[in-house]
Amino acid sequence: MTTPQGGGTTTAPSRTLSIPAAHGGMLAATEFLPTSPPVPDVPTLVLAHGWTLTRAAWEPVVREVQSHRAVRVVTYDQRGHGRSTWGSVRTQSIKALADDLATVIAATASTGPLVLGGHSMGGMTVLAYAGAHSSDFRERVRGVALIATTASIDGRPDVRGEALAMALAARVPLLRTGMLIPRRVLRDLNFGADADQASVRAMTSLMRRTSLATTGRYFSSIRDHDETDALTELAQTPTRILVGSKDRLTPARWARSLHDGIPGSRLTVLPGKGHMLTHEATDAVADALIELVDEGRASAGSVA
Repeated sequence: MTTPQGGGTTTAPSRTLSIPAAHGGMLAATEFLPTSPPVPDVPTLVLAHGWTLTRAAWEPVVREVQSHRAVRVVTYDQRGHGRSTWGSVRTQSIKALADDLATVIAATASTGPLVLGGHSMGGMTVLAYAGAHSSDFRERVRGVALIATTASIDGRPDVRGEALAMALAARVPLLRTGMLIPRRVLRDLNFGADADQASVRAMTSLMRRTSLATTGRYFSSIRDHDETDALTELAQTPTRILVGSKDRLTPARWARSLHDGIPGSRLTVLPGKGHMLTHEATDAVADALIELVDEGRASAGSVA
């Protein structure tokens, strides 16, 4: 674990924000303020969560990072998740999620260096942001952490009836995911064998509360997601890629493809871990983000 610097406590002041977004949507965000004065040039850390989760999935990582560094952190609920609303749209592409990320950045960190972290669909969002907002990305982003994610799910075998079930799910906004997908299935899909049971209960409960419509509406977006062209945008940006060796949703071979496509990136495969690395491997994820924050501060200082 990285040694403490400019922090030392696990309780940080925070405030909740409501950010107007495209198509009449509202994005809920939390700003975690450092518990001591931030060091000059330290990047703001902006974190995007995965499919069927909320910004709460990042909380263990935020606590760990802020116990070691005086860094400002912003988490937010992706459209249709948690307390963020859909607005007038009924489907949302990953590229549109990149625009939502740009909206969150503009509202919460309009100036200064950034480090971006994305878990699962959140990592896809970060890649899409790098491609669609390349000039802002090059100018401001000092580091990227891609956690249990991929640039494309090309090669994933079709599951019989899956697309139809998700299309039907997208049409039933009043039902919850837990009514269709049992807790045991969510646990087996998202966690490795030795996961902490309290974390398993907390995260599967979070997934089960997500509306069935949100689960269904994002299925085709993830299926059609392809940001391989955006990988070149990360070539000059320090990038950490983490994946669990037992990840059933975004397997290690996809992380290796990311690593191969991003020159200079660093890949960490965590033995026995599953998809929910923010809870299964909190220390490893926090260490990667801390390294990127430190490198980002150094590079910002050298530019100044």
